[in-house]
Amino acid sequence: MSLLKNLGESLNVEQSDVVSPFAKLALPEPLVKAIAKMGFTAPTPIQEKAIPLVLSGNDTISLAETGSGKTAAYLIPVIAQLIAQPEKQALILAPTRELVTQIGDVVRDLTHFCSEIRFTVVIGGAPMMKQVNNLQRNPRIIIATPGRLVDHIRHRSVNLKKISHFILDEADRMFDMGFAPQVNNIVREISPRRQTLLFSATFPNEVRSLAARVLNEPIEIEVRKNTLPPKVITQKMISVAAANKNDRTLDLINAATGSILVFTRTKHRTDRLARYLEEYGVAVTRIHGNRSQGQRNKSIAGFKSGLYRVMVATDIAARGLDVSDISDVINYDIPMTVEDYVHRIGRTGRAGQEGQALTLVSPEDVKDWNYIARKVGLLGPDDSQSHGHGQSRPNNQRPNNQRPNRFSSSRSQRSNESRPSKRRHSENGSERRDGFAKSSERRDGFAKRSEGRGGFANSRSRKSRGSFQPASR
Repeated sequence: MSLLKNLGESLNVEQSDVVSPFAKLALPEPLVKAIAKMGFTAPTPIQEKAIPLVLSGNDTISLAETGSGKTAAYLIPVIAQLIAQPEKQALILAPTRELVTQIGDVVRDLTHFCSEIRFTVVIGGAPMMKQVNNLQRNPRIIIATPGRLVDHIRHRSVNLKKISHFILDEADRMFDMGFAPQVNNIVREISPRRQTLLFSATFPNEVRSLAARVLNEPIEIEVRKNTLPPKVITQKMISVAAANKNDRTLDLINAATGSILVFTRTKHRTDRLARYLEEYGVAVTRIHGNRSQGQRNKSIAGFKSGLYRVMVATDIAARGLDVSDISDVINYDIPMTVEDYVHRIGRTGRAGQEGQALTLVSPEDVKDWNYIARKVGLLGPDDSQSHGHGQSRPNNQRPNNQRPNRFSSSRSQRSNESRPSKRRHSENGSERRDGFAKSSERRDGFAKRSEGRGGFANSRSRKSRGSFQPASR
Protein backbone atom coordinates (compact mmCIF):
# COMPACT_ATOMS: atom_id res chain seq x y z
CA MET A 1 0.00 0.00 0.00
CA SER A 2 1.50 3.32 -1.07
CA LEU A 3 2.32 6.22 1.21
CA LEU A 4 0.01 8.34 -0.90
CA LYS A 5 -2.89 5.97 -0.33
CA ASN A 6 -2.14 5.82 3.39
CA LEU A 7 -2.22 9.60 3.59
CA GLY A 8 -5.50 9.72 1.73
CA GLU A 9 -7.06 7.19 4.11
CA SER A 10 -5.77 9.02 7.19
CA LEU A 11 -7.54 12.16 5.99
CA ASN A 12 -10.86 10.31 5.54
CA VAL A 13 -11.46 11.62 2.04
CA GLU A 14 -14.76 10.50 0.58
CA GLN A 15 -13.68 10.67 -3.02
CA SER A 16 -17.03 9.47 -4.32
CA ASP A 17 -18.64 12.61 -2.92
CA VAL A 18 -16.19 14.96 -4.66
CA VAL A 19 -16.33 15.67 -8.38
CA SER A 20 -13.20 17.80 -8.65
CA PRO A 21 -10.26 16.21 -10.52
CA PHE A 22 -8.16 17.19 -7.50
CA ALA A 23 -9.99 14.47 -5.54
CA LYS A 24 -7.95 11.88 -7.45
CA LEU A 25 -4.89 13.26 -5.66
CA ALA A 26 -6.18 12.03 -2.29
CA LEU A 27 -6.53 15.49 -0.76
CA PRO A 28 -8.45 16.27 2.45
CA GLU A 29 -12.01 17.40 1.94
CA PRO A 30 -11.54 20.95 3.35
CA LEU A 31 -8.72 21.49 0.87
CA VAL A 32 -10.74 20.14 -2.05
CA LYS A 33 -13.58 22.50 -1.10
CA ALA A 34 -11.18 25.44 -0.98
CA ILE A 35 -9.74 24.53 -4.38
CA ALA A 36 -13.24 24.41 -5.85
CA LYS A 37 -14.06 27.77 -4.24
CA MET A 38 -10.97 29.26 -5.89
CA GLY A 39 -12.24 28.13 -9.29
CA PHE A 40 -9.52 25.57 -10.04
CA THR A 41 -11.10 23.00 -12.36
CA ALA A 42 -8.14 20.69 -13.05
CA PRO A 43 -4.46 20.48 -12.12
CA THR A 44 -1.95 22.14 -14.42
CA PRO A 45 0.84 19.90 -15.76
CA ILE A 46 3.29 20.94 -13.02
CA GLN A 47 0.62 20.41 -10.35
CA GLU A 48 -0.31 17.01 -11.75
CA LYS A 49 3.32 15.86 -11.57
CA ALA A 50 4.45 17.55 -8.35
CA ILE A 51 1.52 17.06 -5.98
CA PRO A 52 1.65 13.23 -5.78
CA LEU A 53 5.43 13.26 -5.31
CA VAL A 54 5.28 15.85 -2.54
CA LEU A 55 2.43 13.99 -0.84
CA SER A 56 4.62 10.89 -0.88
CA GLY A 57 7.34 12.71 1.04
CA ASN A 58 9.90 13.09 -1.74
CA ASP A 59 12.28 16.00 -2.08
CA THR A 60 11.65 17.55 -5.50
CA ILE A 61 13.18 19.99 -7.96
CA SER A 62 10.39 21.43 -10.09
CA LEU A 63 11.12 23.46 -13.22
CA ALA A 64 8.32 25.07 -15.17
CA GLU A 65 7.42 28.18 -17.12
CA THR A 66 6.19 31.24 -15.27
CA GLY A 67 2.42 31.27 -14.89
CA SER A 68 2.25 27.46 -14.86
CA GLY A 69 0.81 27.12 -11.35
CA LYS A 70 4.00 26.41 -9.40
CA THR A 71 2.73 28.08 -6.22
CA ALA A 72 -0.29 25.81 -5.89
CA ALA A 73 1.87 22.83 -6.92
CA TYR A 74 3.69 22.98 -3.58
CA LEU A 75 1.08 24.65 -1.37
CA ILE A 76 -1.65 22.08 -1.98
CA PRO A 77 0.36 19.00 -0.91
CA VAL A 78 2.16 20.81 1.91
CA ILE A 79 -1.11 22.06 3.41
CA ALA A 80 -2.56 18.56 3.04
CA GLN A 81 0.33 17.14 5.08
CA LEU A 82 0.01 19.88 7.72
CA ILE A 83 -3.66 19.00 8.16
CA ALA A 84 -2.75 15.34 8.66
CA GLN A 85 0.17 16.11 11.02
CA PRO A 86 -0.76 18.94 13.44
CA GLU A 87 2.73 19.10 14.97
CA LYS A 88 4.42 19.97 11.66
CA GLN A 89 5.43 23.40 10.32
CA ALA A 90 6.38 24.73 6.89
CA LEU A 91 8.77 27.48 5.82
CA ILE A 92 8.51 29.11 2.39
CA LEU A 93 11.28 31.39 1.14
CA ALA A 94 10.71 33.74 -1.80
CA PRO A 95 12.94 36.52 -3.16
CA THR A 96 10.62 39.55 -3.15
CA ARG A 97 8.08 41.12 -0.83
CA GLU A 98 5.48 41.06 -3.58
CA LEU A 99 5.87 37.34 -4.18
CA VAL A 100 5.76 36.57 -0.44
CA THR A 101 2.57 38.62 -0.09
CA GLN A 102 0.95 36.87 -3.03
CA ILE A 103 1.90 33.43 -1.72
CA GLY A 104 0.23 34.47 1.52
CA ASP A 105 -2.93 35.33 -0.41
CA VAL A 106 -2.98 31.85 -1.96
CA VAL A 107 -2.40 30.22 1.47
CA ARG A 108 -5.31 32.21 2.86
CA ASP A 109 -7.59 30.95 0.08
CA LEU A 110 -6.44 27.34 0.35
CA THR A 111 -6.93 27.27 4.14
CA HIS A 112 -10.36 28.89 4.02
CA PHE A 113 -11.97 25.74 5.46
CA CYS A 114 -8.95 24.86 7.66
CA SER A 115 -9.02 27.36 10.50
CA GLU A 116 -6.35 25.41 12.40
CA ILE A 117 -3.74 26.29 9.75
CA ARG A 118 -2.39 29.73 10.68
CA PHE A 119 0.31 31.47 8.69
CA THR A 120 2.39 34.63 8.90
CA VAL A 121 4.25 36.77 6.39
CA VAL A 122 7.77 37.99 7.23
CA ILE A 123 9.11 40.69 4.90
CA GLY A 124 11.34 43.73 5.03
CA GLY A 125 9.73 47.15 5.18
CA ALA A 126 7.09 45.94 7.65
CA PRO A 127 7.07 46.50 11.45
CA MET A 128 9.51 44.11 13.13
CA MET A 129 7.65 43.83 16.46
CA LYS A 130 4.38 42.87 14.80
CA GLN A 131 6.22 40.05 13.06
CA VAL A 132 7.82 38.99 16.36
CA ASN A 133 4.38 38.76 17.95
CA ASN A 134 3.02 36.72 15.05
CA LEU A 135 5.99 34.35 15.15
CA GLN A 136 5.51 33.79 18.89
CA ARG A 137 2.03 32.40 18.14
CA ASN A 138 3.67 29.41 16.42
CA PRO A 139 2.15 29.71 12.94
CA ARG A 140 1.97 26.51 10.95
CA ILE A 141 3.31 28.24 7.83
CA ILE A 142 5.98 30.97 7.69
CA ILE A 143 6.36 32.80 4.36
CA ALA A 144 9.43 35.02 4.29
CA THR A 145 12.04 36.89 2.32
CA PRO A 146 15.57 35.69 3.19
CA GLY A 147 16.90 39.01 4.49
CA ARG A 148 14.16 39.70 7.02
CA LEU A 149 14.09 36.08 8.21
CA VAL A 150 17.83 36.25 8.94
CA ASP A 151 17.12 39.40 11.00
CA HIS A 152 14.70 37.39 13.13
CA ILE A 153 17.20 34.55 13.48
CA ARG A 154 19.81 37.02 14.78
CA HIS A 155 17.33 38.47 17.25
CA ARG A 156 16.27 34.95 18.28
CA SER A 157 12.64 35.79 17.59
CA VAL A 158 12.08 32.69 15.44
CA ASN A 159 12.82 29.00 15.98
CA LEU A 160 13.14 26.94 12.82
CA LYS A 161 14.02 23.61 14.46
CA LYS A 162 10.46 22.32 14.07
CA ILE A 163 10.27 23.05 10.36
CA SER A 164 9.34 19.83 8.58
CA HIS A 165 8.69 21.25 5.09
CA PHE A 166 11.12 23.73 3.52
CA ILE A 167 10.21 25.34 0.19
CA LEU A 168 12.46 27.52 -1.95
CA ASP A 169 10.31 29.40 -4.46
CA GLU A 170 11.94 31.22 -7.40
CA ALA A 171 15.32 29.89 -6.31
CA ASP A 172 17.08 31.25 -9.39
CA ARG A 173 15.83 34.75 -8.68
CA MET A 174 17.11 34.53 -5.09
CA PHE A 175 20.60 33.95 -6.41
CA ASP A 176 20.22 36.75 -8.97
CA MET A 177 19.38 39.11 -6.10
CA GLY A 178 22.37 38.01 -4.01
CA PHE A 179 20.53 36.08 -1.30
CA ALA A 180 22.80 33.01 -1.35
CA PRO A 181 24.48 33.83 2.02
CA GLN A 182 21.12 34.37 3.72
CA VAL A 183 19.71 31.14 2.30
CA ASN A 184 22.74 29.23 3.59
CA ASN A 185 22.29 30.75 7.05
CA ILE A 186 18.64 29.77 7.10
CA VAL A 187 19.35 26.20 5.99
CA ARG A 188 21.72 25.76 8.94
CA GLU A 189 18.87 26.63 11.33
CA ILE A 190 16.50 23.97 10.00
CA SER A 191 16.54 20.34 11.07
CA PRO A 192 18.03 18.02 8.42
CA ARG A 193 15.02 15.75 8.96
CA ARG A 194 12.77 17.67 6.64
CA GLN A 195 11.20 17.60 3.21
CA THR A 196 12.76 20.17 0.88
CA LEU A 197 11.10 21.43 -2.30
CA LEU A 198 12.83 23.66 -4.83
CA PHE A 199 10.75 25.47 -7.44
CA SER A 200 12.36 27.56 -10.15
CA ALA A 201 11.83 28.84 -13.67
CA THR A 202 15.47 28.18 -14.65
CA PHE A 203 18.20 25.93 -13.31
CA PRO A 204 21.60 27.68 -13.47
CA ASN A 205 24.73 26.18 -11.93
CA GLU A 206 24.32 28.13 -8.68
CA VAL A 207 20.88 26.60 -8.11
CA ARG A 208 22.19 23.13 -8.99
CA SER A 209 24.89 23.53 -6.37
CA LEU A 210 22.33 24.61 -3.76
CA ALA A 211 20.08 21.67 -4.62
CA ALA A 212 22.95 19.24 -4.19
CA ARG A 213 23.59 20.60 -0.69
CA VAL A 214 20.08 20.94 0.73
CA LEU A 215 17.97 18.28 -1.00
CA ASN A 216 18.02 14.56 -0.27
CA GLU A 217 17.84 12.37 -3.37
CA PRO A 218 15.44 14.76 -5.11
CA ILE A 219 13.18 13.82 -7.97
CA GLU A 220 13.40 16.35 -10.80
CA ILE A 221 10.25 17.50 -12.54
CA GLU A 222 10.31 19.51 -15.74
CA VAL A 223 7.31 20.39 -17.86
CA ARG A 224 9.22 21.97 -20.75
CA LYS A 225 12.38 21.20 -22.68
CA ASN A 226 13.82 24.70 -22.89
CA THR A 227 13.65 28.00 -21.05
CA LEU A 228 11.37 29.58 -23.65
CA PRO A 229 8.38 31.89 -23.35
CA PRO A 230 4.98 30.19 -23.43
CA LYS A 231 3.70 29.62 -26.97
CA VAL A 232 0.50 31.58 -26.26
CA ILE A 233 2.57 34.80 -26.11
CA THR A 234 3.01 36.68 -29.39
CA GLN A 235 6.41 38.39 -29.40
CA LYS A 236 7.19 41.46 -31.50
CA MET A 237 10.22 43.67 -31.96
CA ILE A 238 9.45 47.34 -32.63
CA SER A 239 12.13 49.55 -34.17
CA VAL A 240 12.13 53.02 -32.65
CA ALA A 241 14.52 55.90 -32.19
CA ALA A 242 15.59 56.17 -28.57
CA ALA A 243 14.21 59.71 -28.33
CA ASN A 244 10.78 58.52 -29.48
CA LYS A 245 10.25 55.71 -26.99
CA ASN A 246 7.77 57.67 -24.89
CA ASP A 247 5.54 58.48 -27.84
CA ARG A 248 5.74 54.92 -29.16
CA THR A 249 4.85 53.48 -25.77
CA LEU A 250 1.80 55.72 -25.64
CA ASP A 251 0.80 54.56 -29.14
CA LEU A 252 0.99 50.92 -28.04
CA ILE A 253 -1.06 51.60 -24.92
CA ASN A 254 -3.73 53.33 -26.98
CA ALA A 255 -3.85 50.37 -29.36
CA ALA A 256 -4.21 47.76 -26.61
CA THR A 257 -7.43 46.73 -24.89
CA GLY A 258 -6.42 45.17 -21.57
CA SER A 259 -4.07 45.81 -18.67
CA ILE A 260 -0.48 46.61 -19.64
CA LEU A 261 2.81 46.12 -17.81
CA VAL A 262 5.75 48.27 -18.97
CA PHE A 263 9.30 47.38 -17.93
CA THR A 264 12.07 49.95 -17.65
CA ARG A 265 15.68 49.55 -16.58
CA THR A 266 16.04 52.24 -13.91
CA LYS A 267 14.01 53.69 -11.06
CA HIS A 268 14.28 57.25 -12.39
CA ARG A 269 13.10 56.22 -15.82
CA THR A 270 10.15 54.40 -14.27
CA ASP A 271 9.10 57.61 -12.52
CA ARG A 272 9.53 59.78 -15.61
CA LEU A 273 7.70 57.46 -17.98
CA ALA A 274 4.81 57.09 -15.52
CA ARG A 275 4.62 60.87 -15.18
CA TYR A 276 4.66 61.28 -18.96
CA LEU A 277 1.81 58.79 -19.45
CA GLU A 278 -0.20 60.35 -16.64
CA GLU A 279 0.03 63.76 -18.35
CA TYR A 280 -1.73 62.22 -21.36
CA GLY A 281 -4.61 60.81 -19.34
CA VAL A 282 -3.40 57.24 -18.87
CA ALA A 283 -4.45 55.57 -15.59
CA VAL A 284 -0.93 54.53 -14.59
CA THR A 285 0.91 53.43 -11.47
CA ARG A 286 4.55 52.53 -10.86
CA ILE A 287 6.65 50.19 -8.77
CA HIS A 288 10.38 50.05 -8.05
CA GLY A 289 12.82 49.52 -5.20
CA ASN A 290 12.70 53.09 -3.87
CA ARG A 291 8.97 52.95 -3.15
CA SER A 292 7.84 51.97 0.33
CA GLN A 293 6.11 48.65 0.96
CA GLY A 294 2.83 50.47 1.49
CA GLN A 295 3.17 52.29 -1.82
CA ARG A 296 4.03 49.07 -3.62
CA ASN A 297 1.09 47.22 -2.12
CA LYS A 298 -1.25 50.08 -3.06
CA SER A 299 0.05 50.11 -6.64
CA ILE A 300 -0.33 46.36 -7.06
CA ALA A 301 -3.81 46.36 -5.54
CA GLY A 302 -4.88 49.21 -7.82
CA PHE A 303 -3.46 47.46 -10.87
CA LYS A 304 -5.21 44.20 -10.00
CA SER A 305 -8.55 45.89 -9.38
CA GLY A 306 -8.45 47.89 -12.62
CA LEU A 307 -8.07 51.28 -10.95
CA TYR A 308 -4.83 51.57 -12.94
CA ARG A 309 -4.72 50.18 -16.46
CA VAL A 310 -0.94 50.49 -16.82
CA MET A 311 1.88 49.65 -14.45
CA VAL A 312 5.43 50.85 -15.12
CA ALA A 313 8.00 48.77 -13.27
CA THR A 314 11.60 47.78 -12.93
CA ASP A 315 12.45 44.07 -12.87
CA ILE A 316 11.35 43.88 -9.23
CA ALA A 317 7.89 43.06 -10.60
CA ALA A 318 9.05 40.54 -13.19
CA ARG A 319 8.71 37.72 -10.69
CA GLY A 320 5.73 37.10 -8.50
CA LEU A 321 3.29 39.63 -9.96
CA ASP A 322 0.13 37.56 -10.32
CA VAL A 323 -2.44 39.46 -12.38
CA SER A 324 -4.49 37.18 -14.60
CA ASP A 325 -5.60 39.58 -17.33
CA ILE A 326 -2.44 41.40 -18.44
CA SER A 327 -2.89 41.58 -22.22
CA ASP A 328 0.42 43.22 -23.12
CA VAL A 329 3.94 43.45 -21.74
CA ILE A 330 6.05 46.27 -23.16
CA ASN A 331 9.81 46.16 -22.78
CA TYR A 332 10.62 49.86 -22.85
CA ASP A 333 14.25 48.89 -22.23
CA ILE A 334 15.94 45.69 -23.40
CA PRO A 335 16.34 43.31 -20.42
CA MET A 336 19.85 42.49 -19.29
CA THR A 337 19.58 38.70 -19.73
CA VAL A 338 17.53 36.14 -21.64
CA GLU A 339 16.16 34.88 -18.33
CA ASP A 340 14.94 38.37 -17.42
CA TYR A 341 13.25 38.61 -20.82
CA VAL A 342 11.44 35.31 -20.29
CA HIS A 343 10.36 36.27 -16.77
CA ARG A 344 9.18 39.71 -17.88
CA ILE A 345 6.98 38.56 -20.72
CA GLY A 346 5.73 35.66 -18.62
CA ARG A 347 3.48 38.16 -16.82
CA THR A 348 1.13 37.87 -19.82
CA GLY A 349 -0.21 34.69 -21.39
CA ARG A 350 -0.86 33.18 -17.95
CA ALA A 351 -2.98 30.09 -17.36
CA GLY A 352 -3.20 29.41 -21.10
CA GLN A 353 -4.55 32.84 -22.06
CA GLU A 354 -3.14 34.63 -25.07
CA GLY A 355 -0.82 37.58 -24.55
CA GLN A 356 1.49 39.92 -26.42
CA ALA A 357 5.05 40.98 -25.64
CA LEU A 358 6.39 44.09 -27.39
CA THR A 359 10.04 45.09 -27.18
CA LEU A 360 11.19 48.58 -28.19
CA VAL A 361 14.54 48.32 -29.95
CA SER A 362 16.63 51.40 -30.71
CA PRO A 363 19.71 51.26 -33.00
CA GLU A 364 22.10 50.75 -30.10
CA ASP A 365 19.97 47.84 -28.81
CA VAL A 366 19.90 45.79 -32.03
CA LYS A 367 22.82 43.52 -31.13
CA ASP A 368 21.36 42.74 -27.70
CA TRP A 369 17.93 42.10 -29.19
CA ASN A 370 19.30 39.71 -31.81
CA TYR A 371 21.03 37.71 -29.08
CA ILE A 372 17.81 37.40 -27.06
CA ALA A 373 15.73 36.65 -30.17
CA ARG A 374 18.01 33.77 -31.13
CA LYS A 375 17.91 32.31 -27.63
CA VAL A 376 14.10 32.31 -27.46
CA GLY A 377 13.68 31.00 -30.99
CA LEU A 378 12.47 34.13 -32.78
CA LEU A 379 15.56 34.09 -35.01
CA GLY A 380 17.66 31.28 -36.40
CA PRO A 381 21.34 30.90 -35.41
CA ASP A 382 22.53 32.90 -38.40
CA ASP A 383 19.62 35.34 -38.66
CA SER A 384 19.55 38.93 -37.48
CA GLN A 385 17.27 41.92 -37.52
CA SER A 386 18.49 45.39 -38.34
CA HIS A 387 16.93 48.58 -37.06
CA GLY A 388 13.93 49.51 -39.16
CA HIS A 389 13.19 45.88 -40.07
CA GLY A 390 11.33 44.78 -36.98
CA GLN A 391 7.86 43.38 -36.84
CA SER A 392 6.31 46.81 -36.50
CA ARG A 393 7.00 50.17 -38.07
CA PRO A 394 9.35 52.70 -36.44
CA ASN A 395 7.73 55.46 -34.44
CA ASN A 396 8.75 58.17 -36.89
CA GLN A 397 6.83 56.54 -39.76
CA ARG A 398 3.25 57.33 -38.87
CA PRO A 399 0.59 56.80 -41.54
CA ASN A 400 -0.01 60.08 -43.37
CA ASN A 401 2.09 61.83 -40.75
CA GLN A 402 -0.86 61.79 -38.37
CA ARG A 403 -0.36 62.41 -34.69
CA PRO A 404 -1.81 59.59 -32.51
CA ASN A 405 -4.95 60.07 -30.47
CA ARG A 406 -3.60 60.60 -26.97
CA PHE A 407 -6.79 59.67 -25.14
CA SER A 408 -8.32 56.85 -27.18
CA SER A 409 -7.83 54.02 -24.70
CA SER A 410 -7.32 55.67 -21.33
CA ARG A 411 -9.57 54.63 -18.46
CA SER A 412 -11.33 57.31 -16.46
CA GLN A 413 -11.26 59.60 -19.48
CA ARG A 414 -12.32 63.17 -19.37
CA SER A 415 -13.49 64.90 -22.52
CA ASN A 416 -10.80 66.32 -24.74
CA GLU A 417 -12.41 69.72 -24.42
CA SER A 418 -11.89 69.71 -20.65
CA ARG A 419 -8.20 68.86 -20.91
CA PRO A 420 -5.58 71.56 -21.27
CA SER A 421 -3.87 71.37 -24.62
CA LYS A 422 -0.55 69.53 -24.54
CA ARG A 423 0.73 71.71 -27.38
CA ARG A 424 2.87 74.59 -26.24
CA HIS A 425 4.57 77.38 -28.10
CA SER A 426 8.23 78.13 -27.92
CA GLU A 427 9.53 81.64 -27.49
CA ASN A 428 9.64 82.27 -31.24
CA GLY A 429 5.98 81.25 -31.59
CA SER A 430 6.53 77.96 -33.41
CA GLU A 431 4.43 75.00 -32.26
CA ARG A 432 6.29 71.77 -31.33
CA ARG A 433 4.59 68.43 -32.07
CA ASP A 434 6.06 66.79 -28.97
CA GLY A 435 4.46 69.36 -26.71
CA PHE A 436 7.70 70.58 -25.13
CA ALA A 437 8.93 74.13 -25.48
CA LYS A 438 12.53 74.79 -26.46
CA SER A 439 13.14 76.86 -23.37
CA SER A 440 15.29 75.25 -20.69
CA GLU A 441 13.00 76.80 -18.08
CA ARG A 442 10.36 74.04 -18.28
CA ARG A 443 9.05 73.07 -14.86
CA ASP A 444 10.70 69.62 -14.94
CA GLY A 445 14.02 71.11 -16.04
CA PHE A 446 14.31 69.11 -19.24
CA ALA A 447 14.41 70.82 -22.60
CA LYS A 448 15.16 69.64 -26.14
CA ARG A 449 13.31 66.38 -25.67
CA SER A 450 14.28 65.05 -29.09
CA GLU A 451 17.93 64.92 -28.03
CA GLY A 452 17.33 62.87 -24.86
CA ARG A 453 18.06 59.17 -25.03
CA GLY A 454 15.11 56.92 -24.19
CA GLY A 455 12.60 59.75 -24.58
CA PHE A 456 14.08 61.89 -21.83
CA ALA A 457 15.36 65.37 -22.38
CA ASN A 458 18.72 66.95 -21.75
CA SER A 459 18.75 69.87 -19.36
CA ARG A 460 21.51 71.87 -21.05
CA SER A 461 23.57 69.97 -23.56
CA ARG A 462 24.33 66.45 -24.69
CA LYS A 463 27.36 66.48 -22.37
CA SER A 464 25.27 67.35 -19.32
CA ARG A 465 22.80 64.55 -18.84
CA GLY A 466 22.60 64.87 -15.07
CA SER A 467 21.51 62.04 -12.83
CA PHE A 468 18.93 60.79 -15.32
CA GLN A 469 21.31 59.45 -17.91
CA PRO A 470 20.22 55.92 -18.87
CA ALA A 471 22.42 53.23 -17.37
CA SER A 472 25.06 51.93 -19.71
CA ARG A 473 25.01 48.25 -20.48
